[in-house]
Amino acid sequence: MLDSTYSMRFAELMDRLSVRFSRRDLWRQAESYLQGLLSQVQRKNSWQLAEATGAETPHGFQRLLGRARWNAEAVRDDLQAYVAEHLNDPQGVLVVDETGFLKKGDKSAGVSRQYSGTAGRIENCQIGVFMAYRSRHGHALVDRELYLPRCWTEDRQRCDEAGIPEEASFATKPELARRMLRRAFDSDLQASWVTADEIYGRDASLRKLLEKQGLGYVVAVSCQQHLFLNGGRARVDQHVQGISPRQWKELSCGAGSKGLRYYQWAFVPFGTPTEHGFRRGLLVRRSLKDPEELAYYFTHAPKGTTLKKLVQVAGCRWAIEECFEQTKQEAGLDEYEVRSWTGWYRHITLSMFAHAFLSVVRAKSNSPAMKKRTLQPS
Repeated sequence: MLDSTYSMRFAELMDRLSVRFSRRDLWRQAESYLQGLLSQVQRKNSWQLAEATGAETPHGFQRLLGRARWNAEAVRDDLQAYVAEHLNDPQGVLVVDETGFLKKGDKSAGVSRQYSGTAGRIENCQIGVFMAYRSRHGHALVDRELYLPRCWTEDRQRCDEAGIPEEASFATKPELARRMLRRAFDSDLQASWVTADEIYGRDASLRKLLEKQGLGYVVAVSCQQHLFLNGGRARVDQHVQGISPRQWKELSCGAGSKGLRYYQWAFVPFGTPTEHGFRRGLLVRRSLKDPEELAYYFTHAPKGTTLKKLVQVAGCRWAIEECFEQTKQEAGLDEYEVRSWTGWYRHITLSMFAHAFLSVVRAKSNSPAMKKRTLQPS
């Protein structure tokens, strides 16, 4: 049984969402669904959640995720406002990444044989592109988009069967990331930085969007990425040869699952200042165990930004991995059994909200033990 403080926080959350559900019975279904996601149920599909919350059948939850009238995009906006209210910080970081959802069959919206970083290989799966918000107060997922491969967008009948709207045309993963970033710019989330892996870092349009917005970034790029430096164009890995031994500094990029993560880091500025007076640069990470193991990042930062700060931002990518792990383990992110486009967005959004609630509760708790505990409202 939780302290009354946590029950009060959950009640406040549901009051916030009440305007999104016009009928009280639907609002109650949403409340029960969130309670189920936050419970200790072993597998959080509609059947198991119904049993855990005392419902005789899963029909109410199935209707909530399917035919019921409510707007998951509006609830997503509420989620961003909720996270901003409780976790905001001027030095906040937006983190973009993707995760896979393994599936059987070919009926689930967007499912295809494609590479899944979750599985580490090509699998039959759905891919969701996500954005997390990370600050000194905590971190939470704040946006999501379902990636539709061309085999879907070029088959209108298949899209109709999965309830995919006609306006949902093909978009690359970086395009989906740019959509989410623009929405974040219009929200109350405070952020000074963006970080992402090389799928997104290599996208010039995404980097230009961030530069125009006056945001700093530390985004991964591959060794084959080219840049102009010292009057010549070359791959980024070729520029490492010009880094002197004195330029390498041993720094931690933050805590990982096995403690602080230390690497050697070097920074090489390049290009002219952007319109906000920021400078671009190349950040290089080198393994302490294997000097041949290198990683590369393009950076965009205010003049005078220290190497330590750039390294800290690079390390913030870990936050979204923690979000994925926690939201899957604690809020059933990947345990849905819906196939439709609408069902995916509704379940994913409510699962993200459940995890954000836990993140806020932990951030506000003064008890170290409570910060680590999986919480559930009574």
